[in-house]
Parts: sequence; C-alpha cells; structure tokens
Amino acid sequence: MQILLTISYDGTNYAGWQRQENAIAVQQKLEETLSFLLKCDIKISGASRTDAGVHALGQRACFTVPELRIPLDKLPTVLSGLLPPDISVTAAEIKPPEFSPRFNALHKTYVYNMYNATHPNPLLSRYSTFVPQKVDIEKMRKAALHFIGKHDFAAFCATGSSAKTTVRDVYACDLELLPTGIIAMTINGNAFLFNMVRIIAGTVLYVGLGKIQHCDIPDIIAAKDRTLAGKTMPPEGLVLLDVAYE
Repeated sequence: MQILLTISYDGTNYAGWQRQENAIAVQQKLEETLSFLLKCDIKISGASRTDAGVHALGQRACFTVPELRIPLDKLPTVLSGLLPPDISVTAAEIKPPEFSPRFNALHKTYVYNMYNATHPNPLLSRYSTFVPQKVDIEKMRKAALHFIGKHDFAAFCATGSSAKTTVRDVYACDLELLPTGIIAMTINGNAFLFNMVRIIAGTVLYVGLGKIQHCDIPDIIAAKDRTLAGKTMPPEGLVLLDVAYE
C-alpha cells in the first residue's frame, strides 16, 4: 500500500527536506516517526527537496507499507502528535504503486515573502526577509510578468544543480502587498531549478530598488548568465505552498 502525505513544516531548525548524514532534516524526522508508529522500517520519497531554512505548507511525500493498521483518516492526527511541533501532517491518501510524488506532479506553487518596512518585525522574521529600502511595487509587478512562459532559466539557477535541462515553464508569477507590510511573490510552474525561486525573487527586488530595469529581464533570461540576475534571497522567506496532481 502506497500512501501520499501532505506535510507542513517550519524549516528554521532543519538542514532542508532531504535526509543528510551530519544534520537533521525533515525527511529524517518523518521516517523515524513513521517507523516507530508502524513498527517497520519506513522510507519516504518527497515531491520537492526544499533547502535548509525553507518552509512548507503543502509538501507531498509517499511511503509504502505492507499493511496500515491505523485508519487512514486518523493517520495525520496520530503522526502530528508524535512529530516535533514544527512539523505537521495534514492529509493522507492512498495512491497506486506506480505513483511518484515528484514525477507525477503537474505543477508546484511557492511564495517568497519580503517584509518591507523601516524596522524589522520579530514576529515576521522567521517567515520573511527584511527589506528596509523603499521599493517600487509596480515595477516589481511588471518584472514578475517577464518570467511567465517557457524559458531557459540558466541565469536563475545556482551552481551545484544536477538538472538535465534548465528549461522550465512558469505559469504564473505575481506580487501582492499584504496589510502586514509583506510583499508576497507567488510563482507557479511545472518545476523549479536549484534556488530558482529565490534568485527570481532577488531579481524582482533589484528591479524594485532600481538596480535592474524590468525591461531588461528578457535579455537576462536570453543571456543565460547568472551574474546578470539578482542575488539569491535568504531561505526564510520561501514557502512551498502546494504540489498539484491530477
């Protein structure tokens, strides 16, 4: 039996999603908890390998078990009670054996949060990046639109990526100014490269600061040169919102 979990977590205290030898990852905590609960060795496969410090509201991961002795609808509640308070399982469903949480994903949605104010807000600092400079929101919105479509995003990929191709399809990218002072950049696409969302957010911010013109973004995309794009934004502002399937 293969089960797909929906998982939320605060990534502050973890070295990312993927299990590592010398650091604690979200995957490790889930595997340990599932193994303890189900009395067998459980390995899970995630939809997205979020980096250290990155958060999630809609991460997805699968595991297989010979027999589930807990009612499926009770599994999220039981798991959440055993997991650390910064990790929660919010849903569980059965999937066929051939289902892959990564390769069967139709699209993924991320949000990058920038707190734009004169002084930092301690209540927002774990889930946003502080931007004290005045920014032009309308120019940032125009910049975000240039990323929509099928492009080679080599200029927006950090070194160390193992992707076979840097071509990705972005379906939506827009900005919203929230009452809290958060500028939320929401982006949806078929898949994303290593640090791609954080680099796009940094580039959009550079447009808002006047360091890059929004009309230059198509040329930056075409040049495939990482040095022409904006900085890689810190991890705490990034949240994986959703991974969608048929």
